[in-house]
Amino acid sequence: MTTASKITLVRVLLIPVFMVFLYASGGSSNLWMWLALGTFVIASLTDFVDGQIARKCNQVSDFGKFLDPLADKLLVIAAMTVFCQWGVFPAWALMIVLTREFAVTGLRLVAVGKGTVIAAGMSGKVKTACTMVGLIAMMALPGHGLLNYAVITVIVVTTLYSGVEYFIQNWNCLWDKE
Repeated sequence: MTTASKITLVRVLLIPVFMVFLYASGGSSNLWMWLALGTFVIASLTDFVDGQIARKCNQVSDFGKFLDPLADKLLVIAAMTVFCQWGVFPAWALMIVLTREFAVTGLRLVAVGKGTVIAAGMSGKVKTACTMVGLIAMMALPGHGLLNYAVITVIVVTTLYSGVEYFIQNWNCLWDKE
């Protein structure tokens, strides 16, 4: 297993730790929330670090290509799910995020079946970064309605944009060539 993949695996292992701290906070600005925030920030930074190491040290692997995006999705969906349970993140917004993730994953699976690999696009990377930064802001300043509204808006817009872009750019993968 490469160093980059080990770092990605650490991100996955930090998710339950993050969730324990977040639940323990009860949504209040207390020590538990700060521990949750710190864990989330560290996990988010590993996304950048593992990618840099993989590219610079020629450690790009199939396992890493599989685990890295999965780890990102699990981390942000864990936070959104707790926020949704607390009534801070609307279920319709979470559903948009989940639908985009399943749809893009499905598109990638169809493409792979046809011998095409769909690489992560810039809009997907921007979506991930905006989502992670937005969730960090929601944890750092819990209970700020206007901030939450702005974060949810940015997450939904970047999620929809990147999802539509993936399908426009790869539409031909969905059709059988006769």
